Amino acid sequence: MREQIIEKMKETAEYIFSYPEISGKEKKSSRALAHFLDREGFEISWEVAGFETAFLAQWGEGEPVIGFLAEYDALPGLGQEVCSEYKPTGGPGHGCGHNLLGTACAGAACALKDRMESEGLSGTVRVYGCPAEETVVGKIRMNEAGVFDDLSAAVTWHPFDRNRVSYDIWQAQDIKNYKFYGTAAHASKHPEKGRSALDAAELMNVGVNYLREHVADDVRMHYTYTNTDGPANIVPAYASTNYFIRSSKWERTEDASGRVDDCARGAAVMTGTRVEIERVTCNKEMKVNRALAETFYEEMTKIPVPSYTEKELKFAEKISEAAGFENNGVYFTGLEPLEDEPVPLSIGTDVSDVSHTVPTVMLSAAAMCRETPLHHWAATAQAGMSIGEKGMIYAAECMAAGAYRLVTEPEILKRAWEEMKAR
Repeated sequence: MREQIIEKMKETAEYIFSYPEISGKEKKSSRALAHFLDREGFEISWEVAGFETAFLAQWGEGEPVIGFLAEYDALPGLGQEVCSEYKPTGGPGHGCGHNLLGTACAGAACALKDRMESEGLSGTVRVYGCPAEETVVGKIRMNEAGVFDDLSAAVTWHPFDRNRVSYDIWQAQDIKNYKFYGTAAHASKHPEKGRSALDAAELMNVGVNYLREHVADDVRMHYTYTNTDGPANIVPAYASTNYFIRSSKWERTEDASGRVDDCARGAAVMTGTRVEIERVTCNKEMKVNRALAETFYEEMTKIPVPSYTEKELKFAEKISEAAGFENNGVYFTGLEPLEDEPVPLSIGTDVSDVSHTVPTVMLSAAAMCRETPLHHWAATAQAGMSIGEKGMIYAAECMAAGAYRLVTEPEILKRAWEEMKAR
C-alpha cells in the first residue's frame, strides 16, 4: 500500500473522529471520505437511495464489480477525550470505531485500484458511503433500492479487539415502537374516567416478560420507555416503548415479534386504550460465505498483524485498569484461526441484508485492546489514537489483498455465488 494512502487514511480517520456525527447527519464525515476517494481518481455520486449523506465512489469498468461498504456514523453520548481514563466530552463519539471503518474501506479500494492499474486488470472498484448503520437503516434502504444488485461481491470489516475473519451470524432484528393512547383524567377525583396509556405499556411489558419462557433460546427481547406525559395526579393519555426483538434467524425473530405485537394488543384491550405499532426498521441475519471467508483468511495469514510500542502497551494497560477489563495483561494477540462453523453473535448490523443480495465477507481487526466492548468510552478513546489507526491500516491491507484475489481468480466468485444461492 502506498505511503500516501496510509497517511491520507490517518488524516481522514482523525478528522472524522474530531467531528463525530450521529446517524443520518454525517455531512462532514461523508464528504471527508468522498474527498479522499475523489483525489485518488474515483468518480463520486451523491444522495444514493435518497440519503443526503450516502455516496457512491467508482473507478474502472466491467466485471468483476467489487464493492467496499463504508460506515462513518457516531454514537450519541459517547464522546471521549483520547486518554486512558474516563473523560467524556458530552457529545457523540466513535464508540464503534466507524471513523476507522469507513476510512479503511476507502484505503483498501485505493490500494486495489493501484494494483489493478499497474497490472492492466479490468474490473470495477466501488466504495459505498453508507450512513446510519447504528440505527440499522442505511444499508437496508440502499439494498431495497437495488444499489448493490450488480455487485460481484461486497467487502467490509469492523473494529473489534482481535484479528480474524468475521465468520459470524450477526442477528436478525425487528425494531419497533409501541404507542399507546388513552384518556386523561384527574387520578384522584375522577379515576373512573381515565384510561391509562402507561398502564397499557406496563401490562404489555409484563406480558412480554412471561413470553420469554416460551421462545427459542437465542431470542432476545429488550425494551425501554420512550415517553410518558404529565405528573402522577393525571391519568397518562400517552405512553410509548421501543423494542428490539432479535435472534440468529429471521423466521424466529419474525415469529417472536408477532407475539410481542399480540402482547401490546392485549394490553390495549385490558386497559381500554388504543395501540399503534410502528416498525422502525428490521434486518435479516448475516449469510456467511465460506468461499470468501477462506480466501480472505488465506490473505490475512500473509500480512503481519500490527506491533505496538511501549507507549501503546502502557496506554492499553492503563485503560484496561480504568475500565476494569479482565484481559490479564494480554492486550493484543495475533490472527485467530478461521472457525469450522459459523459463530452466532448477540449483535446485529445492516450489512446482513446485503449478504442476502450478493456474496459478502466481513473482517475484524484489533482497533482496541482485548476485552474492550463496543459502544464504550474506552472504544472511543482507542479509535482516536494510534492503536485504532494500526487496526485500520491492517484491515485495509487485508481487504485489498482478498479483493485482489476476487479480481484475478473468477472461480472464487463462482463458488461464492453458488454457496450463497444454496443457503
